[in-house]
Formats: sequence, structure tokens, C-alpha cells
Amino acid sequence: MHQPPLPPAALRLTIHAPDTWINSNQRLHRMATAKLTAAWRTAAATTATGLPPIPAPVRIIARFYKTRAGRYDPNNLWPTVKACVDGLVDAGLLEDDDHTRVIGPDMRHGGKTTTAYLTLDLIPHPQQED
Repeated sequence: MHQPPLPPAALRLTIHAPDTWINSNQRLHRMATAKLTAAWRTAAATTATGLPPIPAPVRIIARFYKTRAGRYDPNNLWPTVKACVDGLVDAGLLEDDDHTRVIGPDMRHGGKTTTAYLTLDLIPHPQQED
């Protein structure tokens, strides 16, 4: 799938993780949700390990690439992105993910693929938005 070009100094991370997205509409047992959250968080941290820290503020755009073409609401997958952003903090790529350092994340449909994955575009932002 074709991805839009990044502006200069931006970073695109591709995160492959568990078979299941974390969806805000799921009614899983809290331990099942915790297990998925840990898997996505670890996958993001592993992807970002060794990369130099990105100065704040940074805008984050998340794109979901799914194996099926059915309709869905990308915003319902925010728990997946939250786990991944926490993993970026764990890896030291982001100092923190509070509102003074991160704009977004903005969730978007990426496209249909043979294997599911998530991309996070981290785009340096000149100043914090209100």
C-alpha cells in the first residue's frame, strides 16, 4: 500500500504486533485486555529501541492497515495506539506523551494488506497547539 510522503525530520514507524487490535468496543476480560496492551506496547518499544529521541512537541498520525476491506471506525482503535505511544516512551523515543509534548494521535485508515500492521508518523511540530 502506498503511504503519503513524510515531511523533513519526521519518522515513520511500522509496528507489527498481536493478531488482535485493541478496540474500544470490545468487551474483553480486563486481563485479556492487559495482555494485548502489553504486547502492543512491547512491539512499539522494540521497534523504537535505539532510535534517537524526538524533541517535543510532536504530532502523531496513526494508520491502520488491515487484512479485510470491511468498514470500521479507526477512532475505535485508540487503545491500540495508546499502548504503542506508551511503548515509544518506554523506549526513550518520546520523553512523555502528555498534551504538552504530543499532538494527537490522529487515527486514520491506511489500507488493506495481507498482514495487519500499524504505522505511526511522528512529525516534529514547531509549537504546541491549544
